[in-house]
This record gives sequence, structure tokens and C-alpha cells, in this order.
Amino acid sequence: MRAAAGCSDRGHTAVAHTTRETWNWEEVFGPANGARWFHTGGIFAALSESTPSVAEAAMDAARKFGTPISYDLNFRDSLWKSIGGKAKAQEVNRELVRKVDVLLGNEEDFSAMLGIALKDVTEDFAELHAESYEQMLRDVAAAYPNLKVVATTLRTAHTATRNAWGAMALADDKIAHVPQTDVEILDRVGGGDSFASGLIYGFLAGKSLEWAVRCGVAHGALAMTTPGDTSMATLAEVERVMKGGSARIVR
Repeated sequence: MRAAAGCSDRGHTAVAHTTRETWNWEEVFGPANGARWFHTGGIFAALSESTPSVAEAAMDAARKFGTPISYDLNFRDSLWKSIGGKAKAQEVNRELVRKVDVLLGNEEDFSAMLGIALKDVTEDFAELHAESYEQMLRDVAAAYPNLKVVATTLRTAHTATRNAWGAMALADDKIAHVPQTDVEILDRVGGGDSFASGLIYGFLAGKSLEWAVRCGVAHGALAMTTPGDTSMATLAEVERVMKGGSARIVR
């Protein structure tokens, strides 16, 4: 049984060389352009010595103009290990998360990036208990009272091509939970990003927390049936999955 493997091929990427002075934040977030949302995460923060400062400047500017901020923890050991490992990851991310409205991640992300561990699970996460995930979300919310929403994906890897996939989110002391469903995977890269974008779409569209979480799960599942990490799913396809549409061919 071969596990899925990923390589963050980001050496010398252009954005890693930017500084907080590179960008005109007034132009990005000001009323002339009307940015509706700002999203970044732990991969960007790990790219170079300057990127955490860039993320901080962007968050401060977004806050000034009332733009919601989301952050995907996205812990990647291969990126952090040469710049201080988990200790550095926690130092950076604990500060950035204090400026965030919507926080996303999985159980490893919350543990590695914030030091908040999921309880009562095996080392290989073969069994995921909803109660443990709910408590983890509440622990994160208690540690960071600035957060309006905390969300986590739920994934059990049976094989590299068959995963159980779901999600849970906490907002206003209420839990929205989409139980796991088995998903047959073509390329799992981008599943978490597509969950994030589906969730954010739900909020931007004025939908409920439960609707937003279901949208994220459906979009993430569809993204894993296509190659690459860029979504190829339409809104109609996502909504069909959300409604429980079958795998019968549509002609």
C-alpha cells in the first residue's frame, strides 16, 4: 500500500522575495477595488523570512478596511524543517492567527502550528471521533477569541485512492458537521484548498454555517476527482453533490 506523497516545489518562487512594502495595500483593500475577502496561510508564511511579515501587513490592511480574513494553517514539514521546524512554525502562526476571522486546518495542522492537539485518536488517525474534533475546535476558539469561525476537514485514508472525507466547523458556539463519506480519488492535491474556497463562497453568498460547510466538503470532493489543485467544478456540479446527486451519467 503506497501512501500519497506531495512535493511543495516552491524554491525561489517570486512571492517569496516580496516585502510588506512591495504592495500598495490601499489599492488592494481600499474602496476603489473593494476586495471582499483576504485569504492566506501557513504555506505562504513558510516560504521565506519576509513572507510572515507580508502576511501580517496584509491582515492589518484588510482589518483597516473591514475585509474578512481567513487563514489555512496548511502545515508542511518539508517547508518548515530548514527554518526552525515546528517551533518556528508555532512562533509564526500563533501571532498571525490572532489577526484572523476564519481559521481552517486539519488535526495535524492545529497540533503542529498551534500546539493544540486532537485527543483520543490513534497515531494513524484510522478512527476519527466527532466528539474529539468538536473539543479541538472549542479549544482553538478559546485560545483565540478573535476567531469567528474555526473549521477542520475530516479525512481517513483507507488507501491513496480511497479516502473518507468530511468536515466540521464551529461558529457562535454552534457546530456544523458533515460526516465522512468515501471518495474515490484521482488526485488529492487541492482538496483542502477547495474545501476552503467552498466554505468561503458560502459565507460570501450569505449562506448558513451548515450550508457553507457542506459546500466546502462537496467542492473538495469534486476537486479530488480531477488532476491538479485548481478547481474544475462548476457551482451547479457542487450543488448537485450537496443535494446527494447520484453518480449516474448526465447527458
